[in-house]
This record gives sequence, structure tokens and C-alpha cells, in this order.
Amino acid sequence: MAQTSRKFVLVGALAVAALGAYLVWNRIASPALPAGIATGNGRIEATETDIAALSSGRIAEITASEGDSVRKGDVLVRMDTVQLEAQKRQAEAQLRRATIGVETAGSLVKQADAQLAAAIAQIEQAAAVADAAATRLARSEQLARANAVAQQSLETDRASDRQARAGLASAEAGKAAAEAGVGSAKAQVVDAEAAVDAAKAAIDSITALIDDAVLTAPRDGRVQYRVAQEGEIVAAGGRILKMVDLTDVYMTFFLPTSQVGRIATGSEVRLVMDAAPDVVIPASVSYVADVAQFTPKTVETADEREKLMFRVRARVNPQILQKYIEYVKTGLPGIAYVKTDSSADWPATLGNLVQ
Repeated sequence: MAQTSRKFVLVGALAVAALGAYLVWNRIASPALPAGIATGNGRIEATETDIAALSSGRIAEITASEGDSVRKGDVLVRMDTVQLEAQKRQAEAQLRRATIGVETAGSLVKQADAQLAAAIAQIEQAAAVADAAATRLARSEQLARANAVAQQSLETDRASDRQARAGLASAEAGKAAAEAGVGSAKAQVVDAEAAVDAAKAAIDSITALIDDAVLTAPRDGRVQYRVAQEGEIVAAGGRILKMVDLTDVYMTFFLPTSQVGRIATGSEVRLVMDAAPDVVIPASVSYVADVAQFTPKTVETADEREKLMFRVRARVNPQILQKYIEYVKTGLPGIAYVKTDSSADWPATLGNLVQ
């Protein structure tokens, strides 16, 4: 019985010693943070951009490989434009035809104007003939009342007067027809000019599609991975590449209510990556959520309210990123340390900043 008791005492002593050693090691490995500094776990993230086709088509060439660093404006993808080139040639032919149509319509307007001028001249001529015939008839009627002219001469003058008035009416009708011809010819000019504008618009549209068939990098970054391969047909808006903007790198982490209420945009942050625990990256708070990201089912007590977690984003200084752009890997886990009190001092372990 005494031997059994000694065994229990020995086991208990070993357990206490192990617990003490663990607590000491834990304090050494994770020293307590001073007041005014909070911490949260997160991963390195960056702004992602999809390189997608504007219209459906076949991928002719992909010039960038996964992992390549690219600059803004670099050509990443070329789409097949054989059909677009054919459509452009067809639109250019329609433009030439429409341009000729404008010239032809202009000639018709000149012809119609000439016909109108001739009709006006005919009216003036017919009006002069009609005036002369009316004068002769009036004189013959006056002489006939005095029996000074033969009846046959009077009837001849009356016939000439009617013929002259008919000629004047015909000339006026010709003028109306000529005016209508001018209007029709001018309408053809407008129609031909509209055809020219339509052909030019078609060429501009096709040219824009051809230009958009060359996909370039919208910003500096790195190609994350390929979604499609050369020779594949993609729909309009179909993704081909995904790239990340390495000038906009940040870490997202979560803080409880009691801590998030004491930080604001611009608060100092220190990031430590799991892969490089001896390197401290300076950052600053760029976003603090207005509402909790996850919440317990019921929130009735102060302890439960403390479980409310808010999302915080810390953005890394772009100038520092440029120096280490080749080593930045999205998805790397790490720890974010943020000042909840601007007057708090960083501990020595967070003083070895990347420069």
C-alpha cells in the first residue's frame, strides 16, 4: 500500500513538473503582449483580377505563364480574329459603296436642280405667251363689238388664249414635278450619308473588337493561374487568367468587440509570417467592419457580447512590397499585431522591421 502511494506521489510530481515546464516554455515562446496591443491570426491576401474575353472566340495565344510577374500593359492573351478581320473588310467595302452612293446622289441633286431651273424658265416663257394671247383676245373682242374684225379671227384668238393658258399650267406642273425631284434627290443624299455613317460605325465597332481581342495586364502583378488553354473556345466574359495585384497586399484578421472598438483606420500594425517568424512587416489598418462577421445564436450577457468578432484589414506599405515583390506569396498564414492604444510601445520582438 505504501509502495502504491509512493507511485501516485511520483506520478503527480512528474505531472506538475511537466505542466510547469509547459507554462514556462509557452511564456518564452509566446511572451505576453503589453497593454494597448491586440493580436489576431490571418493570411496574406492580394487584390485579384480576372483576365477575361470580351466576346466569345478561340484563344490564339497565351503569352504569360503561371507565376510570371507582369507590368501594366503587357500582352497576356491574343484571341483569334480571323472572322473579325473578314467582317472588317466587308464593312470597308460597304463604306466604299456608300461613299459612291453619296456622290451619285449628289449628281442627282444637281440634275434635279437643273430640271427645276428649266421648268421655271418654261413657266416664264409660257406666261409671256399667255399674256400675249390674252392681249390679242381682248383687242379682238373689242373690235368684234364694233364689227371691225372677222368672227373667224376672234375665234382664232380665243383658241390661242386657251392654248397659252394650258401651256402655262403645264409649265407650272413641270415646275412642281421638278421640285419634287429635287426633294427626292436630296433625300437620297441623306440616305447615302446615313449609309456611310453606318459603315463607319460598323468598322469602328469591329476595330474595337479586334483591339479588345488582345488582352493586356490592367495593372502590375503576378499571374496566379490559367483558367483556360490555347485553342479553347471561351464564351463572352469567359475567364482565361487570374492575376494578383502585388501592390495591394493585406492581411485580414478578426478582433473581438472590446478590442475592435479601440482601433481606427490608420492604426499601426505589425505582421509576422509563420514562414519567417524573425521578420516583422509594418502595415496599417485600412478597413474595420461596421458589423460583426459572426455572432452566437443569442447575445444576452456581457460574455456573449465579447464573442462578437469584427473583420479588420491591415495593408502592407507598397514601397516595402516593391523590394520583396518576388517573395510575396498570397495565402501565407501569420499573425497581426495592432495597436489599440496609439501611445503604446511595441515590444522588442516586434522591432526588427523590414526596411
